[in-house]
Amino acid sequence: MASKLLLVVVFILDLIAFSLAVAAEQRRSSARVATDANFNYCVYESDIATGLGVGSFLFLMASQLLIMAATRCLCCGRALRPSRSRVWAIVLFITCWLTFFIAEVCLLAASVRNAYHTKYRTYLSQHPPSCETLRKGVFGAAAAFIVFTGIMSEMFYVSYSKTGDGFLPQSQDTGIRMGSI
Repeated sequence: MASKLLLVVVFILDLIAFSLAVAAEQRRSSARVATDANFNYCVYESDIATGLGVGSFLFLMASQLLIMAATRCLCCGRALRPSRSRVWAIVLFITCWLTFFIAEVCLLAASVRNAYHTKYRTYLSQHPPSCETLRKGVFGAAAAFIVFTGIMSEMFYVSYSKTGDGFLPQSQDTGIRMGSI
């Protein structure tokens, strides 16, 4: 049977990761061109989104590690009995890791890109500097994949726990019997 405490803890970690990603989307860096004597330069406002993105990254990673530790990453441990739950567990395991990887890449890339600030100046007669900022929606995409990862990981754990009741016994002979001819 699935541990309800583990499911609640994983849900809370995923919820925190989701909220941090949504907050990071709302607090992305913005920039404007300022003029000083003979130079144009970029002035960046809030940079809190980078910290929020990294926090979301860490909470999602903690959630994934917790599920994988509880299930022994599906590959360690004894073999599970063939059943429909085992098939679902394998499919959900692969899907869970895929959505986790996409969410983590989005969070990491968005955090790095959000922290990037141009440092150069231009003369007044030249074109104004390019004040590059993070494109809208990257943290939002990460938040969506955090939701998918949370759903898939909890479904994976429940499917895995259903197959856990039916471990293959060690004494069962699974080899080919050779009879007397």
